[in-house]
Amino acid sequence: MLHRREFLSSAALPFASSLAPVQVPAPNPLGSLARHIRTHPLAITMWDFSWLERRWPGAGYEDWDQVLGELKSRGYDAVRIDAYPHLIAHGAEKHWELQPEWNQQDWGAPARCRVQVQPALNQFLRACERQRILVGLSTWYRKEAPRVSRLYKSGQEQGLDWKLALDSIAAEGLLGQVLYVDLCNEFPLSVWCPWFPKGFQRNSADGAGWMREAIAVCRESYPQFDYCFSFTSEYQRWETEVVSMHDFLELHLWMTHFTDFYKQVDYNYERFDSIGYENLVARGEALYHAKRDYWHEKLAECVRWAAQWAYRANKPLVTTECWAVVDYKDWPLLEWGWIKDLCETGVRTAAATGQWAAIATSNFCGPQFVGMWRDVEWHLRMTETIHRAGLPKLG
Repeated sequence: MLHRREFLSSAALPFASSLAPVQVPAPNPLGSLARHIRTHPLAITMWDFSWLERRWPGAGYEDWDQVLGELKSRGYDAVRIDAYPHLIAHGAEKHWELQPEWNQQDWGAPARCRVQVQPALNQFLRACERQRILVGLSTWYRKEAPRVSRLYKSGQEQGLDWKLALDSIAAEGLLGQVLYVDLCNEFPLSVWCPWFPKGFQRNSADGAGWMREAIAVCRESYPQFDYCFSFTSEYQRWETEVVSMHDFLELHLWMTHFTDFYKQVDYNYERFDSIGYENLVARGEALYHAKRDYWHEKLAECVRWAAQWAYRANKPLVTTECWAVVDYKDWPLLEWGWIKDLCETGVRTAAATGQWAAIATSNFCGPQFVGMWRDVEWHLRMTETIHRAGLPKLG
């Protein structure tokens, strides 16, 4: 999920000619991924901040046991959610009012809402425990009112907030449900990281130092977890990126990363205007069918590139947002068939590389996306494909 002005629009990325791995530290063999993932990759989905914010009647997450049972019945093993570490740090049991990130997308609430992070987070983890679902913790740094956070001056401050969040989980004996910790969604996009100056680059000494510092704070108190910052930008410069501080790579990948599909459709990530979806209706599916093989080939190229990066970095991959287009939903004259076709190519290509520890089927695998959610047979085919894949061989 991205801010339209920051989304990577390049239609081609620089590929290395050799797959020879570089000398980098091996992942921690005692880390949380190794403990939980032993025989095959996990099928994972992203429930972002929807798990807590979409609890009004009909929003999809009113009954966690029910919806987690439905997720399990589709073959999924794990879910990635927003743990709201900044809100926990400033009042875990306080009732916070959150401002909408958009009213056109169906992730989270389309209008202001109120949440209480704890004890809700631990209650959700308990529900996951009952359904044998593991949980990847992340955060989108949702906008709270009154504003007390999201103004970090150092990676250490960010890491300290995460430590407090993990402390609140540890207090209830629920750390065993945590699959990994992603300290920031799609770092460092300004929509999620408003504390950085305009133009801040992740692939820089400052960017690497920030991530290293934040992870170090968490690792000192909770060395049993694998840590990362998830990425979706600056992919053009991947060969120079320092990723040694990460235990794994969490890359968000779409066909639209490697093509001008959105440009041709005239979709511009409109967050509070329906024109983007109107343009998708007018041009999206027709454009897809006009060049179907091309879009699938470019998606497969994207997936193989990510596998190459992970191989050279000697790190496992996790992808929780992926494959077709970034934004979609149930909408008049929008069909899910072509989206599922692209997602199937993404899943099968990723599974075939053997570089992924956890694979998503799309970023629409949640009950609010009814057209995708109700196709149980499709989900079972995709999760079976994931479960049959090999695991990365690291060392």
